[in-house]
Amino acid sequence: MNPFEYCNAINYTKKNIMIDDITEKAYSSYMVNRQLSYFPDTVLAANEMNRNHHLENRLQFDFFINIIRKRKRFSKWFKPEQISDLDVVKQYYGYSNEKARQVLTLLSTDNIKELKNKVAKGGRK
Repeated sequence: MNPFEYCNAINYTKKNIMIDDITEKAYSSYMVNRQLSYFPDTVLAANEMNRNHHLENRLQFDFFINIIRKRKRFSKWFKPEQISDLDVVKQYYGYSNEKARQVLTLLSTDNIKELKNKVAKGGRK
């Protein structure tokens, strides 16, 4: 069982898929709460379960399946941006992510190209 099956059951099918201990252990409250927090009509229910995180998985799932109205909900998951120039600065100077972001604002495009040439290890591009 993956978290998306639980989200689909909560949002659309309204079918109780938590039938035994194995499916109850597979329930990831963090992932379900995160998915439900993307929509204005379910964000309050997700926040309520974040406040009551100590409840058992079965209780959290039953709360969601009974309180949330049936509707197709789909959204892309937010992912952090990957900045290719950031890796070059980190490798050349040996900085952390935070320091490399600060330095990246100070460098021009010519400086970054020069760093890329110095860091390049050869081979095909």
